[in-house]
Amino acid sequence: QVETVESGGGLVQAGDSLTLSCTPSSRIFSSHIMGWFRQAPGKGREFVAAIRWGARTTYYSDSVKGRFTVSKDGAKNTMYLQMDSLNAEDTATYYCGRTNSYSRQPEDYRDWGQGTQVTVSS
Repeated sequence: QVETVESGGGLVQAGDSLTLSCTPSSRIFSSHIMGWFRQAPGKGREFVAAIRWGARTTYYSDSVKGRFTVSKDGAKNTMYLQMDSLNAEDTATYYCGRTNSYSRQPEDYRDWGQGTQVTVSS
C-alpha cells in the first residue's frame, strides 16, 4: 500500500506564503499526473493544482491561479505547492494524490495522504 506524506502546513497571516510538500512512498512515473486538492470544514474536496510528471505541464483552479505554483523534484520524488498572497479562503486541509489521466475530480485520484492543515488568519 502506498503511503503519501503531505507536509508544510501551518498558521499564517493573510498575505503570507507557505510551501507544501507531497512525497509518496512509491515512485512517481512520467505517465502520472500529481494533483493538489483542499478541503475546508463542511465542504467537498476541491481541485487546486496539478502537474504532469513527465512534461511539467501545470494546471490551476481559477481561485489560485497567479498566486500558487506547483512544481516537482523528480530526484526526490516530491511535488511542491508554493502558496503566495494567502487569504482566509485558502484555509483548508491540503491533500495530494496521483492519477493516470488529467482530471479535476478527486475520485479520479489515488494514494492520498493524511493531509496538511493550512490556516490563514485575516
